[in-house]
Amino acid sequence: MRTQVNYAFARDKGLAVIPGRTPLTVAMREGADVLALAEVRRVLGASFQLEAHTAIAFERLLSEGFGGGALDGTAAAAAEKQENLETLFDGLPQTEDLLAGDGDAPIVRLINGLLQDAIKRRASDIHIDPFEEKLSIRYRIDGELQEVLTASRRIAAPLVSRIKVMSRLDISEKRMPQDGRVSLSLGGRALDVRVATLPTRYGERVALRILDTRQALVGLGGLGMDAATLDRFRAAIAEPNGVILVTGPTGSGKTTTLYSALAMLNTGRVNIMTLEDPVEYGLDGISQTPMDHKVGLTFAATLRSILRNDPNIVMVGEIRDAETAEVALEFALTGRLALSTVHTNSSAGAITRLRDMGIESFLLASTLRAILAQRLVRRLCPQCKTHSTPDAALIGQLGLPADFSGSLWRPAGCEACRGTGYTGRLGVYELLLVTPAIKRLIHEQASEELIERAAFESADMLFSNGMRHVISGETSAEELLHVCRREAWSHGSL
Repeated sequence: MRTQVNYAFARDKGLAVIPGRTPLTVAMREGADVLALAEVRRVLGASFQLEAHTAIAFERLLSEGFGGGALDGTAAAAAEKQENLETLFDGLPQTEDLLAGDGDAPIVRLINGLLQDAIKRRASDIHIDPFEEKLSIRYRIDGELQEVLTASRRIAAPLVSRIKVMSRLDISEKRMPQDGRVSLSLGGRALDVRVATLPTRYGERVALRILDTRQALVGLGGLGMDAATLDRFRAAIAEPNGVILVTGPTGSGKTTTLYSALAMLNTGRVNIMTLEDPVEYGLDGISQTPMDHKVGLTFAATLRSILRNDPNIVMVGEIRDAETAEVALEFALTGRLALSTVHTNSSAGAITRLRDMGIESFLLASTLRAILAQRLVRRLCPQCKTHSTPDAALIGQLGLPADFSGSLWRPAGCEACRGTGYTGRLGVYELLLVTPAIKRLIHEQASEELIERAAFESADMLFSNGMRHVISGETSAEELLHVCRREAWSHGSL
């Protein structure tokens, strides 16, 4: 007796078994094909209850119940057979053309299986690396790379060729890097996969970035900010003009923070435009322009022309050079709000970076409103985290009192977290508000240390903000120390 109908049937007919429900219950979407109920009864071989679902709720059920099986028909078939990645690799023929055939070709089923598995594991990236004697496949999960498979290097070329076909790249060009995109469907949820190829000594490596709009639009309240920082940041982005910067290394969640801020500002009464390279997620009601450097469509050039479209708020994907910085700051001087990102290690470091680009201090002082620095730390797995008494060295590194006698939480590793000890991530933030005192320091070209001292006299810097997660048991001390440097001074004393 089967416990579920197949994905294609559930999607087309609007009927699917609700997993784990007792007694057996079938969800029926609005406008479902009621004549198909007889087929459901035949497939399940048992009686069942019916439960009405809206279209949105039914799509969510498909996404959760079938995992990654909605990528396409062959992926759904693989999910029904419970094929894992090892099985898919073992099933590859030794001599047959791996690209031959239709959607059931072995290499096609392999790629579908990879995407299914990566999405199920919440991976943000898939790395396919050819080496001298093997092909390595790794996922980036919660910011850390994990090798999931090694295979014979002989499949590297057909695997890369198939990915190039999917992303409409030139399969004959193997000497130059290429960028492309693949659009997929996961239980009614749209997913984009950004593809980047790069020639290496043993063939082309491929990086696949999985973009999920649902993960990007979490809302400001879902970013993990403490209440005080959240209130101050909301007040800053509510300003009618000026520049708001979000800083941090690659992969620290800057784009997610900016998108969440834009979602709050998108009331329908203001004209919001974004300049991105490339556009990562689609935002309803917001005009998004992708940059194209081949035709001269750069951040600075587009920003100069954007005034004719009468925007109230502009988000520039990244300030990379002096020209973009100058145009963004001048844009803010016209009474509009500009949001952007800068790659620096701290919020005060963004001021130094802009000065180094050649931006005048008076322009920074008059336009900057707030600078948010952020990091992401891995969240301890709630199933297996354990208590541990820190030693004297760790207590000193954390800046805790020497007589600290409490215990902290550490990762252990279990089946739920696949032995890593962590699942998901949390945000760590420091918010520098440009008050009149800070404006004066910027105008006087004060050092980064002096600006930090004045800005964070009564507010958290990154490390101290992250310590709340350590004390509460949401992350480990080792993880915080790995991600954030401890500030050299604490509330005014070096």
